[in-house]
Amino acid sequence: MTENVNESLAGYANLAFQSAFAVYVLALFLFVANFALTRTKATERTLVTVGAPTGPGRIETVPKKPLGERLGNMGASVLVVGIGAHVGAIVLRGFATHRFPLGNMYEFVTMACAAAMVVGMIFLRGEKYRQMWAFLLVPVVILMFLAGTILYADAAPVVPALRSYWLPIHVTVVSTGAGVFMVAGVCSLLFLLRTHADRKGIEAITRRLPDAETLDRLAYRTSIIGFPIFGAGVILGAIWAEAAWGRFWGWDPKETVSFITWVVYAAYLHARATSGWRDTKAAWINVAGFVGMMFNLFIINMVVSGLHSYAGLS
Repeated sequence: MTENVNESLAGYANLAFQSAFAVYVLALFLFVANFALTRTKATERTLVTVGAPTGPGRIETVPKKPLGERLGNMGASVLVVGIGAHVGAIVLRGFATHRFPLGNMYEFVTMACAAAMVVGMIFLRGEKYRQMWAFLLVPVVILMFLAGTILYADAAPVVPALRSYWLPIHVTVVSTGAGVFMVAGVCSLLFLLRTHADRKGIEAITRRLPDAETLDRLAYRTSIIGFPIFGAGVILGAIWAEAAWGRFWGWDPKETVSFITWVVYAAYLHARATSGWRDTKAAWINVAGFVGMMFNLFIINMVVSGLHSYAGLS
């Protein structure tokens, strides 16, 4: 048995993670079916007559929901179950290791995906945004698959360098900001897809999505939330670096790319507020910021050697 690790709780944490992943995959299929079956015009409902067709015993017709709408409702319901299991996996992992569960890439990605799902539940609630879940769940499912396979690390105490009260403060803020930016990036990608639908001949598909203005507004609002959160994470990391290494900033690869990513998002917010850049130009900057975030997560952590090499990979 690993020192200071509750193996039973660690097993339950893994089971909760696997359950959340399975539920997300199911929800993805349901939302894809909902997206495919949703009509581009106003939904027409089949009328089902109950009771006698005429006379005093006649009961008025009851509208029957289309199959696509029913599948979408099912997807929204199972999504809540998946998020509950997802959060439960994080909590159980923390209790199992007697620390905050953010000591390696597996735990970081799990937290970031949970943040993206919670933010999605806040901003994408209601039938108006339901078709967007078919796209947001794709990166979440991919990241969780990578977390559960390539990035997975057994429950264990963290390395001595991470045994600090700054771990839950700094890494929680950064992972939350990454999750918020994931939602913003998907919104900008859908905005670009919606804007260029006529050129690509896919207007019949993108018409099921919210209008371009709504998608752009969602990307902007979520970025406004993610920008100060991620920025605070960078600042808190600098404070931790001073306490751990005796300097606030050393241009370590992780620090450098994090700062560049934050600057890219600052450029997006500035461009979004600037006349002439509010359309596709600003959206491309937002997408570039999301790409930088993923590059920082995978390439910098797994390929480049630096002071932040705590991926937990063998």
